[in-house]
Amino acid sequence: MLTPTIPIAPLADLVALRESWRACGLRLVLTNGVFDLLHAGHVGYLQQARALGDLLVVALNSDASVRAIKGPLRPLSPEGDRAALLVALRCVDYVTIFAQPTAEAVVGALRPEIYVKGGDYALGAGGPPDLARLPEARAVLAYGGVVRLLPYAAGRSTSELIRLIVSRYG
Repeated sequence: MLTPTIPIAPLADLVALRESWRACGLRLVLTNGVFDLLHAGHVGYLQQARALGDLLVVALNSDASVRAIKGPLRPLSPEGDRAALLVALRCVDYVTIFAQPTAEAVVGALRPEIYVKGGDYALGAGGPPDLARLPEARAVLAYGGVVRLLPYAAGRSTSELIRLIVSRYG
């Protein structure tokens, strides 16, 4: 199987590898997000995602897309640092950085067998994906892929960490 020399790869490199993964019978799992201030909730989520398939690709929001989504004070860590932390995790095989507001183009290009997001994207507790908030899920379902929502780790979020740091250190 062909592999890039660096696990932080442009989408085009991963697309080029995708057919070899399929030919080997490997199931691709894809997730996406900001992953600012990597914490135990992220790690558990990524480990669960990786357990669903043979390869885990994380599509990481670029700094510009994070600012567009979260506001001018984010991200706290630049995209290169966030990507380096993600690929240091044993459960993450590749990271690709994308600049769009959503990862629909990444989904369309890689067509993962399984697309994973947190349970906070469900319609109600334990419900199906909220397709209005998760356009990537619409794309996955359109080609027959599987969308899995993993349980949300209550009390473990970057926003909560930021609030705690501000409250303690002003």
